[in-house]
Amino acid sequence: MSDKNTHVDQLYIDGLKNNDPVVINAIYKKFVPKVIQFIKNNNGSADEAEDVIQEVLIIIFKQAREESLTISCPFDAYFFLLCKRRWLNELKKSSRKGVTLQNDNVSKDESLLETLFKTEMYAEKQALFEKMFQQLGEKCQEILKLSFIMKSMEEVAQKLAVTYAYVRKKKSLCTGQLTKLIKESVQYQSLKNQ
Repeated sequence: MSDKNTHVDQLYIDGLKNNDPVVINAIYKKFVPKVIQFIKNNNGSADEAEDVIQEVLIIIFKQAREESLTISCPFDAYFFLLCKRRWLNELKKSSRKGVTLQNDNVSKDESLLETLFKTEMYAEKQALFEKMFQQLGEKCQEILKLSFIMKSMEEVAQKLAVTYAYVRKKKSLCTGQLTKLIKESVQYQSLKNQ
C-alpha cells in the first residue's frame, strides 16, 4: 500500500484478503445495499443479488491473494461496477429484459476501468481453469487438488498411499493434460488476444 496512486479504500481489498470480519461487515453495511437495490430494480431478486455479491467478493478475495490486487479508485465504484456487469451478463445469458441503467459517470474513470478489466480477466481465467479442471479424470483432480493445499509432494504421496515417484510423475502428466486442455480451448484463444 506504499504506492502513492493506491486509493485509501485499499483497506477494503486488504480486509477481504485477510478475511477481516470488521472490514467484511463494513462492506456489507456500506456497499451491498446499493447492489441489491440495483439488481432488484433490474429483474432480479434479493437472493440473486446475494449470489452476485458473493461471487464478486470471492473473485476479489482470490485476486487479492494471488495477484496482490491494488486499487487506485474508490472501492464503492469498483465493487458496484463488478456486480453490475456480472448481473447484466446473467440477464443476457437468461434473456431476461428490462434493465434500468443508471447514469454511470463513475465508469469514465480510467484507473477504475483498468482495475475492472483486470479483475474481469482474472475471473474469466479462473472460470476457464475450473471448467478444464473438471474435464480431468478423478485421480488427476485429486492429485492436483492435494498438491495445491499440501506443502510437499511427499505429503501428497503419503496421503494417497502411493510412492513419491508415482505422485510426481502423475502430477506432471495431469498438469500437462490440464495445460493442453486450456490452450486448446476457444475461450483461451479469445483471452489470449485481449
